[in-house]
Amino acid sequence: MTIEHSTESVAVLTGMYAAEAAYMAAGGPGKADFSAMAPYFAPDAVLHQAQALPYGGVWRGHEGIEACVRAMAGTWETFAFVRQEFLGTGPTAVVLTEVHARSRATGREIDFPILQTATVTDGRITDIRPYYWDTAAIARTCGREAGSL
Repeated sequence: MTIEHSTESVAVLTGMYAAEAAYMAAGGPGKADFSAMAPYFAPDAVLHQAQALPYGGVWRGHEGIEACVRAMAGTWETFAFVRQEFLGTGPTAVVLTEVHARSRATGREIDFPILQTATVTDGRITDIRPYYWDTAAIARTCGREAGSL
């Protein structure tokens, strides 16, 4: 078994996470600009979010990913990356992120992990898949019953 390491995937994802954190910290739509995130994604990139989330679904291209980020910013008053660890850094990187978030709808706070795979091709993210540990807990935090999202 060969483990491939790529500084390209680390550099691209580190830049994208910083741009995403800035977008979320700015307050989202109308207060933040997606243009800082866009260069990290290929024009045909695909983002797969768990269906049980308020922003669940498959988001395609820059417009789709921007719509997802807007929906996330509408869901979370705060969404902070507390800690990130790159577990794999080949063309498909694996990143463990600890998140602290506060729901806009309820004011409730939650800490949760996301394990994310991201494929980087020619310096851009082409596919990204976040895996949430407990989408039911996220639903409750947002004031919704699991399955009613």
